[in-house]
Amino acid sequence: MTEPAWLTVLTTTDSEEKAHTLARGAVEARLAACAQISAPVTSVYRWQGAVETGEEWQVLLKTTAGRYDALEAHLLAAHDYETPEIIATPVVRGSDRYLAWVSAETAPTAAL
Repeated sequence: MTEPAWLTVLTTTDSEEKAHTLARGAVEARLAACAQISAPVTSVYRWQGAVETGEEWQVLLKTTAGRYDALEAHLLAAHDYETPEIIATPVVRGSDRYLAWVSAETAPTAAL
């Protein structure tokens, strides 16, 4: 099976301001073509032996598989969580024009 050409990448953070910072930084660095920030969600998770509940904002980034490693590195460097959620989901289908736009917007600047 071939690798997917495009991905959606999900991360979460504990404030709206931090979500905007993560989204804008990834788009400005051309690591994501766009990012969508979802209103607060309630997360329930186990951390360091205890079950925690917290309010978080989801950031969904659109990118290419070729830019994933750089996007992940960027998110890890920019994020203040010790172990941030970074999950990539393959895009198996999409409109040709939209996916071409994602590819163009995430192309490294040297390729432009």
